[in-house]
Amino acid sequence: MMKLRGIAASEGIAIQKAVVLDEVSLSIKKESNLSPKQEKNRLNQAIEEVTKQLESIQSKIHSQKQIIMTVIEAHKQMVNDPELYKQVERLLNEQKVTAEYAFEQVVNNYIKKLEKTGSEYFKERSLDIKDVKRRVLAALLGVRLPSLLAINEEVILVAHDLTPSMTAQLNRQYVKGFLTEIGGKTSHSVIMAQSLEIPAVVGVKDITKIVKTNDLIAVDGLTGEIIIHPREDDIQKFNSKQKEFYTKKKSEQKFRKLKSVSLDGKKVTISANISMPSDVKTAKFNGADGIGLFRTEYLFMERDQLPNEEEQYEAYASVLKEMGDKRVVIRTLDIGGDKDLPYLNLSKELNPFLGQRALRLCLSEVHLFKTQLRALLRAGAYGNLHILFPMVATLDELKQAKQILAECKKELAHEGISFADDIKVGIMVEIPSVAFLADQFAQEVDFFSIGTNDLIQYTFAADRLNEKVSYLYQPLNPAFLRMIKNIIDASHEAGIWTAMCGEMAGDDLAVSILLGLDLDEFSVSLQNVTKVRKLISKLSYDKMKRLAQECLRLSSMDEVIQLIYLYTKGES
Repeated sequence: MMKLRGIAASEGIAIQKAVVLDEVSLSIKKESNLSPKQEKNRLNQAIEEVTKQLESIQSKIHSQKQIIMTVIEAHKQMVNDPELYKQVERLLNEQKVTAEYAFEQVVNNYIKKLEKTGSEYFKERSLDIKDVKRRVLAALLGVRLPSLLAINEEVILVAHDLTPSMTAQLNRQYVKGFLTEIGGKTSHSVIMAQSLEIPAVVGVKDITKIVKTNDLIAVDGLTGEIIIHPREDDIQKFNSKQKEFYTKKKSEQKFRKLKSVSLDGKKVTISANISMPSDVKTAKFNGADGIGLFRTEYLFMERDQLPNEEEQYEAYASVLKEMGDKRVVIRTLDIGGDKDLPYLNLSKELNPFLGQRALRLCLSEVHLFKTQLRALLRAGAYGNLHILFPMVATLDELKQAKQILAECKKELAHEGISFADDIKVGIMVEIPSVAFLADQFAQEVDFFSIGTNDLIQYTFAADRLNEKVSYLYQPLNPAFLRMIKNIIDASHEAGIWTAMCGEMAGDDLAVSILLGLDLDEFSVSLQNVTKVRKLISKLSYDKMKRLAQECLRLSSMDEVIQLIYLYTKGES
C-alpha cells in the first residue's frame, strides 16, 4: 500500500485497476533525401490524415458535452492553419530537411512564445498545440497513437499527460478517472474531465513509474489523495466516500428547477460564471437564474490575433439569445496579472497584478475597448445585457469608461446600426479604494459585483498565487466581512444591487454569512449552482443575519468559522 497526493482537478471518487499509457517515441531525422516538393506532399498527406482522425473522434463523441466538440474543432483549425503551413513550406524551400523536422521547428517556436508569457493559461494552451504537433509528426512517421476509444472495461488511466484529443475520447462508461504527472486546473483535459464528471488528479510526480497496468488504485478527486494497492479498510473508506459523494450530487440535482429562496422565504439570485459561449447550455441545464459573469478574455486567448467586432458580436449575442430575458452580466476584457495576450506585445511589468491590466489597459488601448463595447451594444438587442467594468480604482476611471461607452452609442447611431440603448452598467469591486468609497461609486452605476479573489489579495497584501502566503487568503476574516458589509449596504442605500462572483460566493461556510449580509446575487461556477441553492434552502435568513452581525464583532477567521458551525449545525 502506498499513499500519494496530487492536485485535485475534477471531483469524484474511483477505485479501479490502472491502465498505464506508454509514451510513444517519435524519432525525427533532420536531413532529407527527397525534394522540397516531395516533402510538402508528405506534409499535405499527414495533415489530411490528422484531419480525418479528428473528424472520426468528433463523429464518435457527437453526444458528449459541447466543450469537447469545441476543443476538437479548434485542433482541426490548428492543423489546417495556412500561416503555419506557409512557415513550414518556407523552411522546406530554404533547407534540405524533412517535413517532420520543419514542422516541429515551426511549431516549437510558437510554443516557446506562448510559454514565455508567464501566463498559466497560455502554458496550458500550449498543450493543445503540442497535441496537434504530436499527431502530425506521428502521421508523417507512420506511428500509430493509442486510441482510448478501444477501452471496454472499467479502468483508471495513468499517463505522463493526457492530451486534449485523448481526453475527448474518454468514455465515462469505462474510464472512471485519470492521473497524470503534469497538468494544471485550467488545462483543457481537466475542463473536459469536469464536463464528463470523471475524477481527475494531476501533478502526481513519477506516477507512471510507480504504477503498473492492472494495479488497483483508489483516487479522490476532491482532495487529491491516491492510494496504490489499497487495503480492505481503505477500499471501504473510499466506497463510503463515493456513496456519500453520489448521494450529495443527486440531492443537489433536485434543486435545478427550484427557486432560489431561504428556509424563511428570502429570495436571492444564483447565477453562473462562464468562460465561453458553449458554457451557457450547462448553466441553463443546472438551473442558473442568469449569467453572473461572462469572462470575455477567453475569446481573446484562443487565437493569435484580436477578435474583430463581428466575431465578438456573434459570441455575445449567442449567449444572450440562449438566456432569453434572464440577466447576463458580461465583463469587459480583463487581461493582465496571470493572463496575457502575446500578440498585443505588452511591456513586461515587475508586478503585473498591480500594473496596467483590465480596465486600465482598455482605457489606454481605446480602439480595442471600443471594438468590444460596440459588439456588446449590438448584441444587447437580443437579451437582458449588463456590462461589467473590471479593476476600477477611481471614479475618474469609471467616468472615462462610461464616456467611451456613450461615444460608441453615438457612433453606432450615426452609422445606422441597431443597438440596445438601455443597458445597465456595473463595476467589479476588487480594489479596497472602491470598497471604502462604495457609497460614491453607487451613485454612478446600476450594480456592483464583488470580485473576492483579487479583493482578498489586495486587502491582505498577499499574492493569491504564492503558496508561501496562502494562509493569508482569509475570506472569512472579520476585516474582510466588514468590507463586504460596507459594499452591500452602500448599494442598497443607493437603490442598486450587489453580486459576488469570486470563489467565496460558492464556499460552503461563506454562503451562510453572505445570506445574512444581504448579498443579492451569488454568481458561482457551473458545478456549484445547485449546491448553493440547496445550502440556502436549508438556512434561515433571520438567523443568518444574527450570525453575520456577531461575526463582524469577532477578531479572527477561526472564531468566525467556529461561530458558523454553531449557528448552522443541523441546517446544512
